[in-house]
Amino acid sequence: MMKDPLSHAMRNVPRYTSYPTAPHFHDGVTAQTYADWLDAITPEDSLSLYLHVPFCKELCHYCGCHTKATRQEAPLVAYGATLGKEINLVARHLKTAGPVRHIHWGGGTPSLLPRQSLIDLAGLLRVNFDLAPDLEHAIELDPRLVTAQLADTLATIGVNRASLGVQDFDLAVQKAIGRVQPYEVVARATDHLRSAGLTALNFDLMYGLPGQTPATILDSVEKTLSLAPGRIALFGYAHVPWMRKHQRLIDESALPSAAERLELADLARTELQKAGYVAIGLDHFARPDDSMAIALADGSLKRNFQGYTTDQGEQLIGFGVSSIGKLSKGYIQNMLDVGNWRRSIENGELPVSKGLALSVDDRARGRIIEELMTNYACDLAPVCQAYGLSTQDLADAFPALEDLAADGLVHLDRSANDNARVRVTEAGRPYVRLAAAAFDAYLADSQAAGKARHSAAV
Repeated sequence: MMKDPLSHAMRNVPRYTSYPTAPHFHDGVTAQTYADWLDAITPEDSLSLYLHVPFCKELCHYCGCHTKATRQEAPLVAYGATLGKEINLVARHLKTAGPVRHIHWGGGTPSLLPRQSLIDLAGLLRVNFDLAPDLEHAIELDPRLVTAQLADTLATIGVNRASLGVQDFDLAVQKAIGRVQPYEVVARATDHLRSAGLTALNFDLMYGLPGQTPATILDSVEKTLSLAPGRIALFGYAHVPWMRKHQRLIDESALPSAAERLELADLARTELQKAGYVAIGLDHFARPDDSMAIALADGSLKRNFQGYTTDQGEQLIGFGVSSIGKLSKGYIQNMLDVGNWRRSIENGELPVSKGLALSVDDRARGRIIEELMTNYACDLAPVCQAYGLSTQDLADAFPALEDLAADGLVHLDRSANDNARVRVTEAGRPYVRLAAAAFDAYLADSQAAGKARHSAAV
């Protein structure tokens, strides 16, 4: 029996969309480093492409994304043109590469790009890359901006999955977070997309928002279920005003307490599972026939900067301001401001800001963390053997795991012959980030030095 769930729930740890996490990237990884890594990609390496568009019509108070507000078309047209030049620039380094298995447009609000910009960029992707026949082509959308014309444009460029940022349906909560979008707006957006043939839909919901109560979150879940998306992401709001200054617009006194936040998460999770959705990892749910639920069942589920994914691309290439890529050799992040990013590309230089070359230890721990975050279990010995290590090289993880095991959150089996197996229990699944954090060799030092601040575990 867990002794103190709140003490676990409020521990601050990364979300582990990467390992090592982005605060550990450094400027020792340069444009030349990236060029060398791209040149090393082979025809056996399938690709995943991410395009970041850092613009919204207005900033929502809760947003933690790298974006800014604009209501002018000129910056969007200019951004799209530079994005196209970056695609061409990167493609010149990919003399031999396998097929593209996944494309994801994120932001910001990528659909703010004018119709012609979207068409031109999609055309460049087709010209420069070998797109797999079973390509998943996804985009993040603001339901308030989805029109029949936009839906038709997305279908025209090959988008076959759309993710709608719903967050919450309660009007008072919407006002508190600066994003008013009635149920009818979301329903209309859903209808437009389905009418255009985009039937693979994701909804993003959030718990821990100001003014949320058990009644409001249950109502939001009920309204979401009435629109029957194939996937639902249930994210915990991360209040990080030291990183995102616009979050200071949120009244901290209206945020749910630790106990209330935990109750909201449990209520929403229970209702989604009662409705037949399969719980996936930390915060995702999918219908049993959805490809993500199938990937969970067959062990092919992955986790990257877009969260849980069916993306099987071995190499993730990022385009656009602040985008992050992951290649076999390590992580790359683009410049964070549009001006420097554009000047670099105009000069024919890859717009690298920083990155991190992966060590053998990083690779082994990253694989263990991903297995825990996706499958809730990991046999440590075969992972260690794959990287020429021993489970004794992970000795620093065992004290934290033993503490979690004492509270019933994980089961730790340390048998003879250098073998060990970690399994997150049913009760421990909401706290899976804590099990992953046990293997994070950077975490203690970075927290002690104040280099990284993270959100609550639940």
